Amino acid sequence: MAAAPAKPEARVSVVDSAEISLREWLGPGNHRPGDRLPPEQEIAAMLGISRGTLRLALERLAANGEIVRRQGSGTYVGRVAVPSAFSEGLEVLESYASLARRQGHTVKGRDVSISQQRAPGYVAEALNLRKNSDALCVERTLLVDKDPAAHMRDWIHPSVPLPSLEKLQSAIERGQMMLDILIGAGVPVAFARTGIRPRLLEPDEEVGAALGVKRTTGALEITETIHINDGDAVQYSIDVFPPGANDLHVLRGLGDRELLPVNGRVPS
Repeated sequence: MAAAPAKPEARVSVVDSAEISLREWLGPGNHRPGDRLPPEQEIAAMLGISRGTLRLALERLAANGEIVRRQGSGTYVGRVAVPSAFSEGLEVLESYASLARRQGHTVKGRDVSISQQRAPGYVAEALNLRKNSDALCVERTLLVDKDPAAHMRDWIHPSVPLPSLEKLQSAIERGQMMLDILIGAGVPVAFARTGIRPRLLEPDEEVGAALGVKRTTGALEITETIHINDGDAVQYSIDVFPPGANDLHVLRGLGDRELLPVNGRVPS
């Protein structure tokens, strides 16, 4: 009896291949929720497909919430179900301003206060200052899309070169973070040590009033010490976020993955 002819090897469609490649490329360790994707033309070129085929694949990912497409803004990696001002991964040192703008938000600083003050003991210890030393304190309420999203207080080491107080005030009011200002001033920022803890806000206290809470409310407090290449600390920050303002997550991966062309992909 003659052997039955071998069945041809099943191959996925180009759209299926594009969807698989995109899903692998967007996976943990390579992208974070809220990251903005390159323009469609650039992604299509990386995949070696037409923009029409790419759009069909993107529609599938959008239907699953794996990406978010905003008219006039771009395409973003899918975010958690509960919206937040910041969707933040702690594996990369990035300022809240650049993080929020990358996720399509507008950022401003309100009630900005900049002054030389005696550093509290815990700040002096973090910045390796002598007891009762003065340091520049920058305080403000951060507005994201016009709503209070954080109360921020930064202490800067006296050795750090900074713009004039007028320029610094203007930059903070425009929503810049001290991290961005330090980097812009040529400070060799290398890493941060971060602490996270819960905190209660009362409507009649300074931070609670700044964030507009109406009753005793749980909040998230993030403390961060910014270090330069030689390990010295140059900035100590206390940032308080009301409920829903910050979605924290940590991603661990084996390294960056490339967006692979779809040609020749077969089902596993």
